[in-house]
Amino acid sequence: MQKYASTMIKLGMTAVALLFVFSQVDMRQIAAKLTEAQLGWVLAAFMLVNASMVIRAYRWQLLLRALGAPVRFERLVSLYFAANFFNSVLPSGLTGDVIRVVEVARDVPAGAAAGTVIVDRTTGLLALFMLALLALPFRPAYFPASLLTQIMVLCAVGLVGGLVFLQGNLLRRLGGRVPAWLWPYWRKLDQVMAAVEGCGWRAIWAALGVSFIFNLMQIAWWWAAGRALGYAMPLTIYFYTTPLMALAFLLPSIGGLGIREYLASLLFVSAGLTPAEAVTLSLLVFAIERLSGLLGAPIYIYTVLRGSNGRQRSASPK
Repeated sequence: MQKYASTMIKLGMTAVALLFVFSQVDMRQIAAKLTEAQLGWVLAAFMLVNASMVIRAYRWQLLLRALGAPVRFERLVSLYFAANFFNSVLPSGLTGDVIRVVEVARDVPAGAAAGTVIVDRTTGLLALFMLALLALPFRPAYFPASLLTQIMVLCAVGLVGGLVFLQGNLLRRLGGRVPAWLWPYWRKLDQVMAAVEGCGWRAIWAALGVSFIFNLMQIAWWWAAGRALGYAMPLTIYFYTTPLMALAFLLPSIGGLGIREYLASLLFVSAGLTPAEAVTLSLLVFAIERLSGLLGAPIYIYTVLRGSNGRQRSASPK
């Protein structure tokens, strides 16, 4: 039962959040607005989501190179698409990271594979925390004070914790004090932390720079989705709304669904949208992101089949 507890909590939180949001808006209005979305702008948002996979794959490659573990860029891109597929169809948002670790461990040591995926994810979160804090001064006047405090605490703790984690050496020193019965587990974790520490701050800062570019792309596809719905909001509105709503995926839910719609109904009202229009925008972005995830399935199948054929040819007698 404990194995499925996390999934059940996420499903429950998502269901409760959606029920609350949908009780506050007219679902018929949302459905009608979605059917009127302009296909050209939807396609533009879809292309931006997929282009971001390439950008994030480059971030991952920077970290692997720092460890002296070069992996072909096209392989990293295909693995990012595959990870996006698993994150889209399964409740856990970390399943894709597990797939990335398992697959790239065919080419590099397992510790390096896990370490770079963790640093890759961490730098993305740090950039998100920074953008969220930078965006808070531009929040609307009626922004809930309790929510403001929660976001500030979450971002501050996340930034400090992320930087301490990326330091690596501190945690490895603390690991020397673990009880003897935990040593078998610590040895595995220590290999990962060695890879984290081995990336070096030069590569980490470069990865952070790429993460900022990715987050700007995320802002752009939210703006494109807004244009698809006929919303004439300036691009600057999305600079403070998108990072804040992206934090929703850190809460127990299915990809932030429900929680993100609630935040959208709060934040976009300052731009002149009704709560129903804000929820429509959030649902459209969610649909575009999940549709993008479906591209990962054929890419992953093709990669697995090509890898299997390559191993068979190498194993066949000359």
